[in-house]
Amino acid sequence: MTESQDTSGSPAKMLQVLDLFSEAEPVWSTAAIIDALATSRSTGYRHIKTLHDAGLLTTVSYAYYSLGPRIIEMDLQIRLTDPLLLASQGVLEELVDTIGHSALLLTAFRDSVLCIGECRAANSPVNRFSRGQRRPYFQGAGSKIILAYLPHHRLKAIYARRQQEIEDAGLGATWSVFRKTLGEIKKDGYLLTMGEFNPGVYGLAAPILTDQKTAVGSVGVAWDEHQRRDVDIERAVAIVKQAGATISERLMDQQQHLH
Repeated sequence: MTESQDTSGSPAKMLQVLDLFSEAEPVWSTAAIIDALATSRSTGYRHIKTLHDAGLLTTVSYAYYSLGPRIIEMDLQIRLTDPLLLASQGVLEELVDTIGHSALLLTAFRDSVLCIGECRAANSPVNRFSRGQRRPYFQGAGSKIILAYLPHHRLKAIYARRQQEIEDAGLGATWSVFRKTLGEIKKDGYLLTMGEFNPGVYGLAAPILTDQKTAVGSVGVAWDEHQRRDVDIERAVAIVKQAGATISERLMDQQQHLH
């Protein structure tokens, strides 16, 4: 097999280097990166050099690397220009001011959801979900409300890949039950969960929809029942659903202006 045919030299393989870095392992050596990629030394060096030259990796010490400054620059660009973030401006803050709970903005990413925005209330739950963190599709109000509004073909693909996890999450042991469960969530237009990540913590979320009525994200709130016993659930549901509708309408307006 030639180098051009070898998938270890592909751009996708190179980008896998970035996936190695985590809070638990923020620094990697050249040798460890090459071992993790299971690629040749020449290919590994080339990947590292390309990422370093692009600013996606930075040198910590000789032959040791961490994520680079270009990522910080790109994060600022996203904060300033991301359509979903722009459409949500002021909405999360209003949720916190109106009902006193911490508010989150989520979007679908691969077979998971990613937190892209947050506004914190006093006494917000511990182990809180924060910008840049991912959670499974199958746990939590913010995740499952997105799942309920995904297009049929995407749900079929997700079910084929993640059937056991879906069953373990109580969403259905068969495709038909899974669809029925999501249909019930969709009919309500919101989802309230309790204790799915932290004991005693409620989650409440509504979808953010395209003009095709499919979800691009969700907006929601979370509170600890032991710290907030004064919550009016019915009122909170109405306000969160309105927040989702507001962001959805703003997104559609943005898209119309693009055309």
